[in-house]
Amino acid sequence: MTMALDREAARALDAADPLRGKRAGFALPDGVIYLNGNSLGAAPLSAAARVGRLVRDEWARDLIGSWNVHDWIGAPQRLGARIARLIGAEADEVAIADSTSVNLYKLLVAACTARPGRKTILSEPGNFPTDLYIAQGVAATLGDRTVRTVEIDRLCDAIDADTAVVLLTHVHYKSGHMLDMAAITAAAHAQGALVLWDLSHSVGALPVDLNGCAADLAVGCGYKYLNGGPGAPAFLYVARRLQAELVSPLTGWMGHDAPFAFGDDYVPATGIARFLCGTPPILAMAALEEGLAQFDDVSFDDILTKSRTLGDHFIAMVEARCAGHDLELISPRDAARRGSHVSFAHPDAYALCQALIARGVVGDFRAPDAIRFGFTPLYTSFEDIWNAVEILERVLDERAWDRSEYRVRAAVT
Repeated sequence: MTMALDREAARALDAADPLRGKRAGFALPDGVIYLNGNSLGAAPLSAAARVGRLVRDEWARDLIGSWNVHDWIGAPQRLGARIARLIGAEADEVAIADSTSVNLYKLLVAACTARPGRKTILSEPGNFPTDLYIAQGVAATLGDRTVRTVEIDRLCDAIDADTAVVLLTHVHYKSGHMLDMAAITAAAHAQGALVLWDLSHSVGALPVDLNGCAADLAVGCGYKYLNGGPGAPAFLYVARRLQAELVSPLTGWMGHDAPFAFGDDYVPATGIARFLCGTPPILAMAALEEGLAQFDDVSFDDILTKSRTLGDHFIAMVEARCAGHDLELISPRDAARRGSHVSFAHPDAYALCQALIARGVVGDFRAPDAIRFGFTPLYTSFEDIWNAVEILERVLDERAWDRSEYRVRAAVT
């Protein structure tokens, strides 16, 4: 059982951390303990300079010629290849395109179309809302499909000959529960179904091995652990064996086999390029590329070890120091079944979260009663989590959260 840390033990862990040098590459405001990189990653210090250079030395100087001179046109595949390393994919299986929601739509429609006669999109209740919303929209658009949700412990048994695609999030956005990607994918394949994985709360915080799990399809966002900036472009993965079979329903010109031939009729590109749609957002991609560069010289064994150790010590400290204050752990206690955030339920979770933010501990609230604390291995320190728990203990002991201003819901929670 993991023991609660004292401050000196936390500092000793930081001194021995092989990732300790990465923190200096991020903008982290003084007086803030940032435990929300699972929602919006911190800004790499190099991002502003990179975007500035692009504006000054590429856009302003070379104008439209930059599409060729600076290979703007190749950015979706070039950045996709960098993400491929992080998710256990080949370079030609990943592209940057659109948002996570749009990519979900493209791949869900393509998967359903590739499984004619199968009418069910299978997911779990409580999956990230946009995943379920997009699935419902796909079912309504196709007209003869149904979205079915089954509790995760019964989901593999529910996959049958009517299942076209299984849509799941690898790490649950609220609880942090991490699913067994290999086992679920194998169960789906045994019934002839495809699987679409949402990696938004995994990529950059945990090793992912899509090819090792024989995964079919995946999507993920660029603004959480990848530190690509608010609204950063998302990515999609299509296994090489499926690329010729699947066709995107959004037949935009960037997914055309010859976009600059300007023909009237759509012909899908070969390979991963067929899943592109509109013109790539080059300024946003430049910021994302700086986020991805932070992983160039790190070991994912080190990232995984630190993620698990941070979570284990945080849970132990909270339960040792904040007992009796109605906090209930809703994340898996077993680090092997947990992503890189830890969530506790509390009857007044929103107000408690606001009280912590006012004191410099930035986590976030997820309805109806959860507070999430995210641990980004590249920049979260063990002393950060020790200090955060000390502040949490004080807020709870003093009932500092029980103030009217902390109960007023902001537009973004």
